[in-house]
Amino acid sequence: MGLNRIDLLIISAYLAGITLFGLRFRKRQRTMRDYFLADRDIPWWAIALSIVAAETSTLTIISIPGLAYDSNLTFLQLVMGYLVGRVVISFVLLPQYFRGELYTAYQLIERRFGPELRTVTAALFLLTRAAAEGVRVYAVSIVVSIALGTGEVASIAIITLLTLIYTFEGGLAAVIWTDVVQTFIYVGGTLVGLVTILHLVPGGWGSVATIAGALHKFQVFDLHFFNTAAPAHWPYLNFAKPYTLWAGIIGGAFLTTASHGTDQLIVQRLLAARNQRQSVLALLSSGVAVFFQFGLFLFVGVMLFAYYRVPSAEFGRADRIYPTFIVSRMPHGIAGLLIAAILAAAMSNLSAALNSLASSSIVDFYLRFGAGGRSGSHPKLSEAGRLRLARLATAGWALVLFALAVLALHRVGRVVEVGLQIASVAYGALLGVFLLGVLTKRANQSGAIVGMICGFATELYLWGWSQVAFTWWVAIGTCVTFAVGYAASTLLRDELKA
Repeated sequence: MGLNRIDLLIISAYLAGITLFGLRFRKRQRTMRDYFLADRDIPWWAIALSIVAAETSTLTIISIPGLAYDSNLTFLQLVMGYLVGRVVISFVLLPQYFRGELYTAYQLIERRFGPELRTVTAALFLLTRAAAEGVRVYAVSIVVSIALGTGEVASIAIITLLTLIYTFEGGLAAVIWTDVVQTFIYVGGTLVGLVTILHLVPGGWGSVATIAGALHKFQVFDLHFFNTAAPAHWPYLNFAKPYTLWAGIIGGAFLTTASHGTDQLIVQRLLAARNQRQSVLALLSSGVAVFFQFGLFLFVGVMLFAYYRVPSAEFGRADRIYPTFIVSRMPHGIAGLLIAAILAAAMSNLSAALNSLASSSIVDFYLRFGAGGRSGSHPKLSEAGRLRLARLATAGWALVLFALAVLALHRVGRVVEVGLQIASVAYGALLGVFLLGVLTKRANQSGAIVGMICGFATELYLWGWSQVAFTWWVAIGTCVTFAVGYAASTLLRDELKA
């Protein structure tokens, strides 16, 4: 069926409207604090919705339905772990972040260990966040190229440019408030899509329940802790299967503690809250919203299977099923709304990445080392100068992410898992260092660096040469980093800090 003028008008209106809305916040940006922390004056509910939007991207909306199409609802076990991780952050890490005026997560590392480790952790964030975000931006091209018929590179360029415009001008305030609008758009659009799919399946919900139930597609829990194929006298833990209850709760908790507690992408939003209590409220409520959201996307995938009843290979890849259905089967108007919803998720995630990458680049590197500066700050650099540098860094990272997204074309598998895998490679080392800092007094900078190197090397091995599922990588990397770092610190007492 394809899109018609009504659909294209809806998509164009969304792109123009959200860009202009974001530009409204330009006049509020007078200092670097305004640009990177929104003057710490954002209400908790807006931060909660922004967190949801920041961890949701195009790859989430198109790949999670594809995952359920091929399997079932067991991905929700990982989301349950996300809730546990948020509780850990609220009690362990957030109290540390609200002691003093911090702009980035890695300033906490310097306060506890020293400047060298701050540099290492911030650099690791920049490298892995940029790589993971490149995959997410690439996912935009799948949707736009199917919907509009534009080339993949042109699709990436359009979304990157429009997102850059309001992020460049409005800073974190523009990012958060456009996230709020975009969250309502893509969740509302997905709900409309869910109802529409249900009406298009012959026999309605009864048919969906029969088809999906017979193939166990409503299964949520997988309780297999041991590999059932192992000999009876020597069972071993099933680390190769990504979506079991144990991998979900344990692995998901470690993954979220790292991603929301050590990654500047989320920490920056938590630091923008008016106080610690509101930050905790925003974090915990976002977990409830994320659980609902992933359940929604998974049900879309189950219903799409009931509609098509063919292997995902017939679409080329599972990630193409949902956007293909929207363009070819959805009524006009609704199709345009759903494409706009997917673009909303893409732009909200990209804007979050641009602002967090820029903040870490400026605060953790340029203001410490740039232009001949010493560790600390540039006494001669005015607030206007810092604001100008922040905007230039935002534009620079937009170019980097565009290039990485182009490189990712035809080089990745199911994009949601690739994005999680790239992030997971670094998260264990980062979380291990943070836990060494806040849970122990014996750990020192030299020992923490040794632990971080060992943890990161372990995760690289898990990624490239093992059969261990990515859901376990962060937990394993964290334990290795913490254990080695603590042991090494007892041997390297010369830098021990109280």
